[in-house]
Amino acid sequence: MNTDSLFIEAPLYEETLPGGGHASFILKRGQVLRITDLEGGANVGMMLLNACQPSERLNLPDTLKGQHTFRLTEGHCLYSDMGRVLAAIVSDSCGWHDSIGGVLDAGEVQAKYGSGRYQELRNGFFRNGHDNLLVEMGKWNLDLEDLLMVVNLFSKVTADEHGILRYVSGNSQAGDHVALYAPMDTLVVLTALQHPMDPNPRYAPRRVRMAWGQARTASIADACRASRPENARAFHNTERLYL
Repeated sequence: MNTDSLFIEAPLYEETLPGGGHASFILKRGQVLRITDLEGGANVGMMLLNACQPSERLNLPDTLKGQHTFRLTEGHCLYSDMGRVLAAIVSDSCGWHDSIGGVLDAGEVQAKYGSGRYQELRNGFFRNGHDNLLVEMGKWNLDLEDLLMVVNLFSKVTADEHGILRYVSGNSQAGDHVALYAPMDTLVVLTALQHPMDPNPRYAPRRVRMAWGQARTASIADACRASRPENARAFHNTERLYL
């Protein structure tokens, strides 16, 4: 899908999320979030929750099982644990987003990249996904027990016939994008850090551009709704909230 056709008009707001940065916001019902990899090689860990009732949150096992897929891309939905659609992937130039890789914590970042302390590096200090997510979650009265699995946007991890996982470098190029349509008010929590399986030994997270806008029409999610019978039921469950 041409990204220019996603919004009714120009985006309502745009923001650059720097490498290592984190953010959280409510993507309102009927809005689209477009995230663009500005340099190539980006990775964005993303959590999703029901903004009105955050005990309802992203369920990746159900998301994969219901759609008979290991990878996520255009036409797929992200299910909640209540069988509703938190977001639908309505446009994707990348073709594969990882659903199993998770994020690194502080000890794992130090073991992989070495010491990168604030005292020497100031705002360039080495951040980790675990703490980045918790910082943003705290703004919404959420804590460690609310920490979820994440979707790693722009990253590709495959499995061979023996179940061995492999990170695929170069999955996302500069200018690649993914766009998410929200059929319900969805709390989005993001961290822009390297994928845990990225073999690059140097700490070098990439920046991304975020743009919010009102969807031109709810029909932009029709392909997601029609791609699986389970998706149609999940959209139905979501729409019942707004009767």
